[in-house]
Amino acid sequence: MTLRPGSLTLLIIAITAFGTRGLTYAQAGPKQVTVYIDSVMAADTNEGTDPRLAPMGAKLRGLFGFSTYSLIGHSEGQTDCGKMIAFTLPGGKILHVQPRAIDGDMIAMEIVLFDGTRPLMTTDLKLKNNGTLIVGGPRYEQGMMIISIGASTGGSHPMQAQVGTPAQANTR
Repeated sequence: MTLRPGSLTLLIIAITAFGTRGLTYAQAGPKQVTVYIDSVMAADTNEGTDPRLAPMGAKLRGLFGFSTYSLIGHSEGQTDCGKMIAFTLPGGKILHVQPRAIDGDMIAMEIVLFDGTRPLMTTDLKLKNNGTLIVGGPRYEQGMMIISIGASTGGSHPMQAQVGTPAQANTR
């Protein structure tokens, strides 16, 4: 599937992510989750792929079909399960991530993407520890912004994960 800069659809590519329906939450006390956010500009300007995106550059090119991918922002933070953490993204976007529970090797979380104060996307999911979720679709400058969301309970950066199958977001 190729997504182009005029598309209004948000695309979520889950890398070892699963829905949270039917999840049993077994957790002993509060746990810390480290959340990693990379904002990537995708465009057709024939400038290649930013070397900082090397671990996922080929996957981005295969999924989105643009000629240029540039890292335009990186943020990370820690929060306890049940507590929301907010990230300011380029272009006036705000991302709220709330880890809800840790069940074995899975992190249940809610993600809300805002354009200013207007919600663009809300989704609940279960992401494998050290897994990554790629959200593509918000228009940004001459292309599209792609947001990579990683989560880890051990503090290690999860961006080395493998890309899974594209799926449509549950948007509100």
